[in-house]
Amino acid sequence: MNSMLFSKKLVLVVGFLFLSFSGFGQLKTVVGKTDYPFWIHEPAGGDEQPLLIFLHGKSLSGTDINKVRKYGVLYAMDRGRTIPAIVVAPQLASGSWNPDKVLEVLEYVKAHYKVDTKRIYVCGMSLGGYGTMHFAGKYPDKITAAVGICGGGATSDACRLATIPIWLQHGDADYIVKMSESEKLFEAIQECKPKADATLTIIKGGNHGNVEKLFHQDAIYDWMFSKSR
Repeated sequence: MNSMLFSKKLVLVVGFLFLSFSGFGQLKTVVGKTDYPFWIHEPAGGDEQPLLIFLHGKSLSGTDINKVRKYGVLYAMDRGRTIPAIVVAPQLASGSWNPDKVLEVLEYVKAHYKVDTKRIYVCGMSLGGYGTMHFAGKYPDKITAAVGICGGGATSDACRLATIPIWLQHGDADYIVKMSESEKLFEAIQECKPKADATLTIIKGGNHGNVEKLFHQDAIYDWMFSKSR
C-alpha cells in the first residue's frame, strides 16, 4: 500500500515538473548564422513575444559561448528567474561591441521568431553597457528602451539616445569604470533634450562587480517591459 502511494506521488511530481519546465521554453545556441554567435531562449506559446538582448562585459568575451552564462540575464535565468520575453545573449570574441553586428542578430531573430516589434529592449553591463548605448545610439528606431549598467557611451550619440527611454545605473565605488562615464552621458542626453525619458541611478556602495545583482531583481525588467513603442 505504501509503495503504491509513493508511486502515485512520484507520478504526480514528475508530471508537475514536466508541465512546469515545458512552459519555460528552451535555451539554445545559434552559431554560424550571424557574426556573433548567441544564446536564445524562447518562451513556450505561439504568440508574439517581447525581445530582450543582453550584451556582456569584457571578461565573458572569447569563443567559449558558455561563458556568457556566468553573469547577467542568463545567469539570473539559470538561478530561477523567469523572463517573459525572447532572451538573446550574443558573444563578442574580442574588442568592442559592433552595433552593426548586434543589429544583424536582432534582424535574424525577428526573421525567425515571433517578435513583438513594439517591445524590443537592450541591456548590458560594463563593456556591454557601452555596447548597449552605442547600439541604441546608432539604431534608436530599432528598439524600445535600453538599460546600461556600469558602462558609459559616446556623448555624440546623446541626441539619438534622447529619443527613446534610457536607464543608466552605476555604482559610486566603481574604480574600473568611473561613475563619471555614466554621468557625462546622462548630462549630454539632458542637454540635448531636457525632458527626455532618461534616468541615472547612482548605487551607493556599488562597485564594478556587485551591481550584477540588478539582473536578479525585478526593477530593470519591470521598467523595460513597461515601455512600448
